[in-house]
Amino acid sequence: MIPVLAPEEMKAVDEAAPEPVEVLIGRAGAVVARAAVRLMGGAYGRRVVVVAGKGNNGADGRWAAARLRRAGVRVAVIEAAGAPASLPVCDLVIDAAYGTGFRGEYHAPAPPLGTPVLAVDIPSGVDGLTGEAGAGAVRADATVTFAALKPGLLLGQGRERAGRVEVADIGLDVSSARVHLVEDADVRIPPRGRDAHKWQSAVFVAAGSPGMTGAAVLAGRSALRAGAGNVRLGVPGADVALLPLAEMVGITLPREGWADGVLDASSRCRALVVGPGLGRHPEAAAQVRRVLEGADLPAVVDADGLVAAEEGRVPGGPVRVLTPHDGEYERLCGSRPGADRVDAARRLARRAGAVVLLKGSTTVVASPDGAVRLTTSGSSRLATAGSGDVLSGIIGAFLARGLGGADAASFGAHVHGAAAALGPAEGLVAGDIADLYLPRWLSSRAGR
Repeated sequence: MIPVLAPEEMKAVDEAAPEPVEVLIGRAGAVVARAAVRLMGGAYGRRVVVVAGKGNNGADGRWAAARLRRAGVRVAVIEAAGAPASLPVCDLVIDAAYGTGFRGEYHAPAPPLGTPVLAVDIPSGVDGLTGEAGAGAVRADATVTFAALKPGLLLGQGRERAGRVEVADIGLDVSSARVHLVEDADVRIPPRGRDAHKWQSAVFVAAGSPGMTGAAVLAGRSALRAGAGNVRLGVPGADVALLPLAEMVGITLPREGWADGVLDASSRCRALVVGPGLGRHPEAAAQVRRVLEGADLPAVVDADGLVAAEEGRVPGGPVRVLTPHDGEYERLCGSRPGADRVDAARRLARRAGAVVLLKGSTTVVASPDGAVRLTTSGSSRLATAGSGDVLSGIIGAFLARGLGGADAASFGAHVHGAAAALGPAEGLVAGDIADLYLPRWLSSRAGR
């Protein structure tokens, strides 16, 4: 996983470095110069404009300018404070105006039409902590950042303004990072042994209600597709004979007082998924709490099940994973997450004593101890009814396969987005993710 450091954390890492700052600037400038040559497809005869500020970010840009001149590039360095509204004709613009510590609004000079922009550490004008940016902030084609990613490159407008991001090692120790970005190679699901049987990875899904059974079925099917050996599905008050159960086992539950039925029927299972489609009435909340208090199983609490945690505490159990979107977060905490989504997820995880998966274009997974995982595999393909139910089923299956809460949630979110990315940009539905693309992505990673 790639470390992610907030601006203040990165500042502390810089200050603790054994080498002088001039050495670090030299390394950073060399990396920027190499990236510039790659973007231009060569050096000799090319023209580069460097917009440089007064701080270390500007120093990185000036050092890169010196390296490029020695390689035969014609370079003009323009001071950020006095830059014109439009930059002169060139083959590349290097943005080294302001770094991750910048606050306020920056109006960047306009690059020549069609000219690529390479940002140093972060596009100038983008908040290094939150990714917030004013209309005048730099929009880069590529960004070279140093030692670790910054939250602002992954959150808010930072993702789209940074372009392709390269993390360059310049000799800094970032082992103190408490936030990490999950990549494909990080996803490791415990394999089934030769003597495995279906109950060793069984999942109970308590979800849905009469007239709202689709969420329950999607959660159950995605759990199967993600590796659950057996899925037992209970929909309070619904006739299970009318559900498209296929390989799932339907469990009849009364419309009220159904918690005891779930506890009895889940006794051989390894994980629970509770909530999708249950309804937000007080009876549902009471029954979810009863299940969580009585079940000594890891559980995913999603959607309507989150009403059981609206006082900020999650009852019982060895592992609880909460999966709110922004509206559900507001009901849990009294206000929306705000720009600093990492801090928002951390606060809820600490308060609830649970792993919190805060959904978004960048998903934030926080543990009660403050450790955070980020996933960026999601896209607008997931903006379709039922995709959240699919995510719940995936996480439930991963818990049943033996992963801890943070791994199950962060790997589940990453796989969910990566699987959807295999599907069409238009017309993708949640059932396609579960039945077609989830198995394909997991199979492509088997044995790696």
